[in-house]
Amino acid sequence: FDINETTSTYFTIGQNIYTPSNIKQSNLQVDDRPYAGWLYGAVGLTTITENHMDELEFTLGVVGPASLGEQTQKLVHTHLTNSPTPRGWGNQLENEVGAIISARRRWPTWFTKNLGPLRMRVEPDINLSLGNIYTYAGTGATVTLGPYKNRLQDTPTRVRPSMAGTGFFDTADNKFSWFLFGGLDGRLMARNIFLDGNTFRDSHSVDKKYLVGDANLGLALTYDDYRLSYTLNYRTKEFDDQEDDTLFGSINLTTRF
Repeated sequence: FDINETTSTYFTIGQNIYTPSNIKQSNLQVDDRPYAGWLYGAVGLTTITENHMDELEFTLGVVGPASLGEQTQKLVHTHLTNSPTPRGWGNQLENEVGAIISARRRWPTWFTKNLGPLRMRVEPDINLSLGNIYTYAGTGATVTLGPYKNRLQDTPTRVRPSMAGTGFFDTADNKFSWFLFGGLDGRLMARNIFLDGNTFRDSHSVDKKYLVGDANLGLALTYDDYRLSYTLNYRTKEFDDQEDDTLFGSINLTTRF
């Protein structure tokens, strides 16, 4: 990983919550994924070198009751959305400190084509994550389309192991711009604590799928120093008894400063 004048640093604070499909049951659902919370912080570096972009990220956090996943979900469901109260948090994973080292290489200019005032770009990538939370290797490609004069844009940041970008964008001369993106990604999963269960203690677990694929499609709208983006993500089944593939959305609001 090279450090040069293009190197930038980003920071992330996040909380993820994982539950089985039926949250109204208080008993252990052996055929569905465990209850789990994941509270974490991360620091990442991004560098452009010759014809590729490298990313290196370090994540540290905690799984289990200390992640406050139960309290957060009950707060949202009970006081903010009037949704069913989750009753199975007594079966969640035990406390465990978690760490992940993630690396990714992208080739942003592998294929580019100007279509009048627009520019299309195809960007392949390879990625690797190591840790007691996630261990996997993946590869994929992203296709983007947007105005040529505002071509310095990247896809939004998203929760791993989704196909994440840096979220970078340049301010348009006329203040308004847009950006379409879509991609495919495949991963070989060696470790997923949210399916495999705790690393050093007995806990609920399910038989995970070793090959998992993602497809996504999104739109980003920029005005001045702000960008609003929406991403729709389709994910294949992650464990053996999972009833359906997963479809979920992600909204990002970003500002330059």
